[in-house]
Amino acid sequence: MVHLAVHNVPDAVHRALRVGAARHGRSIEAEVRAILEESLRSDDRIKPGSLLAEVGRQARLADDDIVIINRVRDTTPAEPERAE
Repeated sequence: MVHLAVHNVPDAVHRALRVGAARHGRSIEAEVRAILEESLRSDDRIKPGSLLAEVGRQARLADDDIVIINRVRDTTPAEPERAE
């Protein structure tokens, strides 16, 4: 087993970890392990590119449709949700 230390965790992230750990009845360390394990299971993850490609296929979008969508879509980066 390997020991891992994470430094400079923002207060909001630490609070969210503490709340999640309490909700799941485990320590913050166990919560972090569970989050890491879950996020690295490739079979369980939704792959956004594959999902979007499937939606496009089902909607029968043509290349011209994609060009129009890209012209009007919001490219503002999403803000992470804050747990406060």
